[in-house]
Amino acid sequence: MAVNAIVTDKAPAALGPYSAGVTTTGTSIHVSGQLGIDPATGKLAGDDVQAQTRQSLTNVRNILEAAGASMSDVAECEVLLADIADFKAMNEVYAEFFTAPYPSRAAFQVAALPGGGKVEIKAVAYKA
Repeated sequence: MAVNAIVTDKAPAALGPYSAGVTTTGTSIHVSGQLGIDPATGKLAGDDVQAQTRQSLTNVRNILEAAGASMSDVAECEVLLADIADFKAMNEVYAEFFTAPYPSRAAFQVAALPGGGKVEIKAVAYKA
């Protein structure tokens, strides 16, 4: 599977570890939004957005691996935050899970997340 970044000077540059757009080949894998819930305990991995982001993306990675894919196959993510002020802290952890070419991404503040979560992340990946 190939994920290739789309780069143009006719659109703004990405403001973080994501690509403005990507092209892909292969079979799609749609990972439902993952809260920062530790599957061993059934509880949020911590009270802060960084711990919950790390667990959310670990959950995404584990689901992708179960489908025979990896984080490098991710073409797009959607990040839901209970508080957009947590964007920088989330972004720091998010950058630990992806390398260039980064997936495209959107991030939103929402009114609330299930279970009092601070972050939920969904992903779309493609594998050959």
